Order: sequence, then C-alpha cells, then structure tokens
Amino acid sequence: MDLHAIRQDYSKQELSEAQCLADPIEQFELWLNEAMAAQVNEPTAMNVATVGADNRPTNRVVLLKEVNPQGFVFFTNYASRKGQALAQHPFAALTFFWPELERQVRIEGQVFRLPEHESDAYFASRPYTNRVGAWASEQSQPIANKAVLVARAAMFGARHPLKVPRPPHWGGYVVRPDRVEFWQGRPSRLHDRVCYVLADGAWQKMRLAP
Repeated sequence: MDLHAIRQDYSKQELSEAQCLADPIEQFELWLNEAMAAQVNEPTAMNVATVGADNRPTNRVVLLKEVNPQGFVFFTNYASRKGQALAQHPFAALTFFWPELERQVRIEGQVFRLPEHESDAYFASRPYTNRVGAWASEQSQPIANKAVLVARAAMFGARHPLKVPRPPHWGGYVVRPDRVEFWQGRPSRLHDRVCYVLADGAWQKMRLAP
C-alpha cells in the first residue's frame, strides 16, 4: 500500500474571518448544527488530549454532552487515565473532525469539574445499563478477562435493581476555552484557518497560514 499516494482535494466551502461570529462558542454551535443537519457520522465525537504526571501526552475519543457559554462538557470516570491526568494538569485539547463537511475544530483550555448536582442530573438521564456499567468498570485498570467485567456488572445490577446512584468516582468536566480554531479544507492544501484567542477577557480573531 502506497500511503504517499493517498490524498483528497477539498473544495466544498470557504471560510473567512468575516463569516465567523464574534464568539467562538456560538460559531462552534453553528457548525455543530450544520454537521448534525448533514448527518455527519458521530458529530459530537471529539478527541480529548491530556498530559499525565509523566509529562507525556495521550488522547482518546469521547462524546461531547453539552456546549454552553462556559465551554465544552464531557463525562468520565475520575479515576481513569484521563481523570488522573486532569488532576495533575487541568488542561486539555479537543479536536472535532467532520470529513463529510471537510471541517475540523480545535479547542484548547483549562478543565474544571462540574458541580456534583450537574453530574447527578446527567447521570440520572443515562440508560439503566450505562449507569450500572459506570459502577462495574474500573476504567483504565487491568482486568484478567471480559468475564470479570460481566460479573461485576451483574453484581452491581443486583445491588441496584431499580435506582442507580452516581458513583463518587464518576462525573463531568467542562473545558473552558482560551483558543479555538476553525479549519475548512480547500484545494491545493491552501486551507482556510480562522483562530480565536482569548486575551484580557475578549476574543481576538485572526487568519492562520495552512
């Protein structure tokens, strides 16, 4: 397989500073709505990059569960690898890629835990099996085999046959952005990149070279 020969020219849309709204979160919501309208596969899937105590970066794909004026919200196990990394270095970088629209969004910012009542409310909205799974999985820890996980799920299901409380080790984070970039693919690799940077409480917008 010749990976050097794999390339695609992008030409569907353009992006300029003038087109972008003054607030990058509002611009993101506009693009997210367009991605959902276009039936992009997994439009809320985002790559979350963190840095651990060893100063090595690591990333994984999780689902965005809310976007609001404060930032971008996701939920996870606090004891997971990403949870431990965020406890050491409370900053993250997010990347959304919507190939059907030839678009990418990159977000950087500080990360904060959500208040417990907000995590409680979201946890209560999850399907029953997902709530049991949050108790059963010691996320990122080695296990002997799949049977161990299935047995733990059965145990916690029996323990909580109706109402499943939120585990104390599980909850939400909000990424409060200080840098957001919108990328629109263009022909000849002359892509459009519009970047917002937060300075002294105000967003500054600029074009970047591709």
